[in-house]
Formats: sequence, C-alpha cells, structure tokens
Amino acid sequence: MIWDWDFALRIVPSLLDGLLVTVQITLLGMAIALVLGLVLAVVRYSKVPVLGRIFGFFVLFVRGTPLLVQAYFAFYVLPTVGVKFSPLITGIIVIGINYSAYTAEVYRAGIQCVPAGQWEAGTALSLSGWQRWRFVVLPQAIRDVVPALGNYLVQMFKDSAILAAITVFELLNHATAIGSSSYRYLEPLTIAGLLFLAVSLPAAKLIKRLELRLAHPR
Repeated sequence: MIWDWDFALRIVPSLLDGLLVTVQITLLGMAIALVLGLVLAVVRYSKVPVLGRIFGFFVLFVRGTPLLVQAYFAFYVLPTVGVKFSPLITGIIVIGINYSAYTAEVYRAGIQCVPAGQWEAGTALSLSGWQRWRFVVLPQAIRDVVPALGNYLVQMFKDSAILAAITVFELLNHATAIGSSSYRYLEPLTIAGLLFLAVSLPAAKLIKRLELRLAHPR
C-alpha cells in the first residue's frame, strides 16, 4: 500500500476530533484518580477500622484485574442493574477508578517517606489530625511523588485507546473507523500513532521540568 497524501490530509480533522476526546478522557480520568487515590491512601495509612480493610481490598482488586475487563463490566453489566452512563462518561469513570488504585500506592509510598520527626513536630505544635495532614505531611509526600504521578498521566493518555472497545469514539476508534470505511489503514493508524507521540513527548518533558522544579535543594 502506497501512502496517499491527499487522503491523509482529508482525515486529519477527524483524527484531531478523536485526539480532543482522548485528551478530555485523560484529564478528567486523572482528576478522578488523583483525588480518589489520595483518599484511599490516607484512609489506609490511618488504619481506619473496617474502612481501611475495605479500601485495601479495593486497591488489590482493581490492580489485579485488567482495565479492559473493568470497562466491559461497567458498560455491559452495570446497565442491567440500572447503572447506565454514556460510553464517554463510563470510560472516564472506569479509567479514573482504575488508576486511582495505582496513585493510591504512590501516595502511600510518599507518605511513608515523611520523617517521623515531622509528625512529632505537628503534634508538638498542637495541630489537629487534619492540620497535620494538610500542612505538614501531604505537601512533603506529594512533592516527592510528582514524577511517578506524572508517569501515570502519560500512561493513562495511551491507555485511553482501550476504551475504543466500549465504543468510546476517541483517537484510535476514529482511526479504525476511517480504515474500515475506506479500506485504508496505513494513513489513519500512522497519523493516530504520531498524534499520540506528539502529545506524550511534550507531556513527559513538562513533567520532567516540574520534577526538577520541585526537587529538594541539595
């Protein structure tokens, strides 16, 4: 198959629409993952009775099952019990919950790295439990795990292609739809790959700059 530049240029707008959806999935999904993951990490680290064990099992279960299986379950099984959303909303929620299990472990590692003296200092200053978390522990913990969280952001951007399996019309789904209708897959899949790369590489560089900016002075 020979590359057709005219065809390639015609399909770029459609692929850009798919890229916009992919970016939307990534940003909203990561927002869910960051917030929910933080809640999971704090509750588990605090050893809240019952709830801590439930959250611990949740993290193990989510990390132990494939994202694709979770997406299929949410899209095909949950509607049978009355829980139904659009494919896009379903995809955002699923990928956000999936990654929250991973960000929770990242947060927990950061929390564990906070020196015991910092906790003791917060207690000595008569700070409440919430104030110790808010002003002493979390600022230090999050600062140390920014690189890992940034890597998950880039990974989520690429994993969003999995949601094509539940009819989310993101970048990959646009590319395969164009290929199936035109019987030409070379151009759409190649351009889709380049678009993924065009976003992933600058994002990785920005994360690296943020890591250097937040690095502890030596």
